[in-house]
Amino acid sequence: MNYRQLGRTGLQVSPLCLGTMNFGPETTEENSHRIMDQALGLGVNFFDTADVYGWKQGEGVTEQIIGRWFEHNPGKRDRVVLATKVYGKMGDGPNDQRLSAYHIRKACEDSLRRLKTDHIDLYQMHHIDRLTPWEEVWQAMEWLVQQGMVLYVGSSNFAGWNIAQANTLAAGRHFMGLVAEQSLYNLQARMVELEVIPACRAFGLGLIPWSPLAGGLLGGALRKASEGRRASERVQKEIEKHRPALEKYEALCTELGHDPADVALAWLLHNPVVTAPIIGPRTSEQLQGSLKALDITLSEDVLKKLDAIWPGPGGQAPEAYAW
Repeated sequence: MNYRQLGRTGLQVSPLCLGTMNFGPETTEENSHRIMDQALGLGVNFFDTADVYGWKQGEGVTEQIIGRWFEHNPGKRDRVVLATKVYGKMGDGPNDQRLSAYHIRKACEDSLRRLKTDHIDLYQMHHIDRLTPWEEVWQAMEWLVQQGMVLYVGSSNFAGWNIAQANTLAAGRHFMGLVAEQSLYNLQARMVELEVIPACRAFGLGLIPWSPLAGGLLGGALRKASEGRRASERVQKEIEKHRPALEKYEALCTELGHDPADVALAWLLHNPVVTAPIIGPRTSEQLQGSLKALDITLSEDVLKKLDAIWPGPGGQAPEAYAW
């Protein structure tokens, strides 16, 4: 496994991040523990979760599953770079969500309790909070770092100007600020190329793409149209909407001799701003298969063909839409 630095930090993480959103709702606790065992054994040391995962308000189901895995496997916590998130609604009270200092501190304490650990390696703001001033957010995050409860701070679903604003104000406080941004990014969804990726590059954030396979659309959707989630009405509509591009894409992948999912991950990994796409395996077989992407090198000719099939916004702003 060739590890990568997370943004401008000295932290070394695997080039694939184990996403745990399926743990609980889609994958049993036993199988979730098996997948984490396998991932760590394969060298995947970067695990991502969130307090809201499990989708039972206030329970943190997925964090609890991970916490029990740490409890049953002494020593493995120190081998994992653990990321979780704060922002979502965790109760019925007016302060049980968003990014007030009140909620950040309580949410962190609750996540630590569920995860059965004394620190979070990467604490990510799950969404921008337009009601809370950055002075308050950074004061809360600085306190968590000073107490050793959090090592690094990241963001998710931020706009480019949010990243610029956050890190400019953090620098004024002599605080490291954001070191990573988790964004929707894949061959079919490339809007972040306009301003988020340039902001990450300028401020030294590692990009962690979520939904790298576009909800399964880029994972061989035409070949597996009747299987699993791809059989749902919503996915079927997406397949029909993008059928011409999918036909060209899957034909190119066949020509290359690689599975579509592996090509999609390899395409993300060729971007130097990308640290690690988030993979969300529901089975051990899916996890093992994802590692094939690490051995794929895409030529300039192939990259041009992929751009023709899945055109982005035209580059970064403002050149994408102005002279």
